[in-house]
Parts: sequence; C-alpha cells; structure tokens
Amino acid sequence: MESQKKFTPTFSFELFPPQTQQGVEKLQLTRKQLALFNPKFFSVTFGAGGSTRERTLETVLEIQAEGHVVAPHLSCIGSTRQNIRAILEKYSQAGIRHIVALRGDLPSGMAQAGEFRYASELVAFIRQEFGSSFHIEVAAYPEYHPQARSAQADFENFKRKVEMGANSAITQYFYNADAYYHYVESCELAGLNIPIVPGIMPINKFSQLVRFSDACGAEIPRWIRKKLEGYGDDSESIQAFGLDVVTDLCERLLQAGAPGLHFYTLNSANLTSKIWQRLNLTGHAD
Repeated sequence: MESQKKFTPTFSFELFPPQTQQGVEKLQLTRKQLALFNPKFFSVTFGAGGSTRERTLETVLEIQAEGHVVAPHLSCIGSTRQNIRAILEKYSQAGIRHIVALRGDLPSGMAQAGEFRYASELVAFIRQEFGSSFHIEVAAYPEYHPQARSAQADFENFKRKVEMGANSAITQYFYNADAYYHYVESCELAGLNIPIVPGIMPINKFSQLVRFSDACGAEIPRWIRKKLEGYGDDSESIQAFGLDVVTDLCERLLQAGAPGLHFYTLNSANLTSKIWQRLNLTGHAD
C-alpha cells in the first residue's frame, strides 16, 4: 500500500436525506455533532433511480449553507443525460465542487436502465460536460460487487472509472482488512494511483447489518457473525463488541497507510463519535 501512504488522510461522513420533519431535526443534530470533528466533507446519498432527487438537493444545500463541504451522490441508472446535466448544473451554480458518481440501483418496477449503464459512463459524461469543475469520487468494492460477473470483471469496471477521470474512491464497507489491502495492491500494480478510502460501517443492530451486507455483498466474517448472534437481543453488548471490532479495524487500516476513513453514519452521530474518540483522530486542517 505504498502509493496510498503518500496521500494526506481525509475523514468524511455519509448522510442520507430524511423523509420526515422528525428526521430533518435528527439530521441537523447529527450534523452539528459530527461537524465538531471537522471532516473533509459530508456526502449525501441519492435514492434508487433518483427517487430522493429533490430531498438530496435540499439536504446538500442546507449542509453547504452551514459552511461545510458537501459531496452529493449522483446515480445514473434509470436516468437520462438531460436529467443528469440539469442536476449537475444546479450543483455547479450552487458552488458544489465534489460529486460521488455511482451507477446506483433501478427502483423496483422500473424496467429500463436509461441512457447510462455503468458509473464509468457517468464519470465520462461529467468530464465531457463540465471538464475539471468537479472532484469525482467513485465506489470501489474490495469484496467485489454482488452483481459482477467475476472479480476480474468488477476490477475492470473500477479501472474504467479511473481512466474516465475519477479523482478518488470510497470503498463499500468491509470487516476483512486483508480484502482491502489486496484490492489496493491490485490497483497499484495496474497503475491506478488514486486514493482509495475505506468505507466504515459501525455495528448497531445485528439484523440490520445482515440485511445491508446481504444486499451489498459485504462479508461478515464468521467469528464476528457468531459472536453477534450469541448476544441475541442484547443491544448493549452488540454495540460494545461492534465498537471494539470497528475501532480495531480502523486502527489497522490507518497504520497500514489507508488515505483516510469514510463513515457510513446512518444519520446517527453516536457510534461514529465513539469510534472517532477512541481513535483520537483530528479532523481536516483548513
């Protein structure tokens, strides 16, 4: 991971657009707590097929108005060039300069993939239409995308995203550090010298973690799964064990030269804050 060590570590937090007024208020409090850590940026998710388009835009502009750097997610599946261009123009006019470019998922019931099939096509489109106006973040899958034909095919997809102009990458979350190390080494051998920041998922509820992991292809190592299963409904023990596991993972990643950490917060500051404090991290230097 020598090439990753040359990057200054960055720390960031992912949020999703709330659906209710109660959710809006909770997210405002979460942001206020996480902002104390001075992250490099907050990212905001974009629902399947653009289903949260307006709420994503609203949340992004709200965060920016609070003085934070914000990176909206933009998924292209089920969309058109015209729609994507219109969203990017809004962001550009608002002074947003950081985009997380994703393929995304088709909403249930939608049969047409739209004008984009892959995230690499979205990256190419952004560069073609907006030049270097945006820093483009893309996804990386150390344990490989669950819909990939093969590990090699998935790696080739990532390579295309970098060749089309991606500046950096955030990984799907994982609990097996070796999968990340191997992935980064494969990228280095292929000449893909962009920062690949590990995505970190705090462990809150076992059933929730299983559901997420089954959907995204993230492996829960057997020893972790068995330990969590053994706690049953004891949420306090699940969270305490999860904090130990995830903090240790973060320590190992940073010691090995990972260029930062990206926390999937699920709009809650509690566990992310505890991990941050255990790691004794300092935020982005202005």
